[in-house]
Amino acid sequence: MTALRPVADPFVAGAPAGARVRTRLRVDGADAAVLRQVGGFLGSLAGRDLVARRREGNLDAKGKAESRRRRKQALTAESSSRWARAITRTSEDQHRLAEQNLWTERASLLTRIRNVTARLAVTVGRSNGKGKRAKRGYADKTERHHKTVRLLHKRNNLTDAGLTQAQWRRQWNAERQFLTADGEKDRTWGNETIRWNPNQRCLDIRLPSALAYPANQPHCRYRLSCPVEFSYRAGEVAAQAATGALRYDISLDPESGRWYLDASWKKTPTPIPTLDELRQHPVVAVDLNDGHLAVTALTPDGNLLGNARTISLI
Repeated sequence: MTALRPVADPFVAGAPAGARVRTRLRVDGADAAVLRQVGGFLGSLAGRDLVARRREGNLDAKGKAESRRRRKQALTAESSSRWARAITRTSEDQHRLAEQNLWTERASLLTRIRNVTARLAVTVGRSNGKGKRAKRGYADKTERHHKTVRLLHKRNNLTDAGLTQAQWRRQWNAERQFLTADGEKDRTWGNETIRWNPNQRCLDIRLPSALAYPANQPHCRYRLSCPVEFSYRAGEVAAQAATGALRYDISLDPESGRWYLDASWKKTPTPIPTLDELRQHPVVAVDLNDGHLAVTALTPDGNLLGNARTISLI
């Protein structure tokens, strides 16, 4: 038998550091056209800015600040200072995550290449020895061929992915729209660029300077014709809008054609209780199984509270 992995000591996970709530935007044709136009225009600026940031490579803190200042200044002339701030912040985040993901993917690929190469070297249906270090060949020629193709990094085409060219293009365009506005604590309703008014149930968008002509509100703003409200955690979103910063993301589901608004904000951190403190109260115990979870409530002395429940994962 191989050695089992040691079980780590139990610990208490902290509460979420933020919250995110979604609602659907039931826009009409005119609203959707404006959203597509603004999202596509800002998406092109965001793509250009990301390319510029990637070309600069790794920078120290001073270099990052100077790079962002310079790129933000260039973007402000075509959009606004707030849109430029959101775009450059997103580019910096994407650059950092891309570097981390590349190193992680590299390590994973190297491990998989070693494993696949070792098994390809063994005759189909056979093994090259006995014991822990023995390598087993693939069960049949078909499996061996699939692994060889995988090793060569052959890409699936649209037919294999079950997509038409039009479907793929809709997904491509939807992913590259940029309609994200960072929250601002000292601004009306927590955001000056995308603003939701919980009292009037309306959503306004500050248009980029190059696309000011659809504006139907003062100060180069466009108001959606549909009422906007959150059916889930509406009170929390409204309270945050009235007292703090709120970030908004507008997105499009390319399959259904539906538009959505996400509101997110940081929550005040709370002290993490200890295990001993939690054990003074009833707790929920979850047993992880293949295809389902077994869930029950336990009293502080370890007895069951009510009947256990099974939650299917299939």
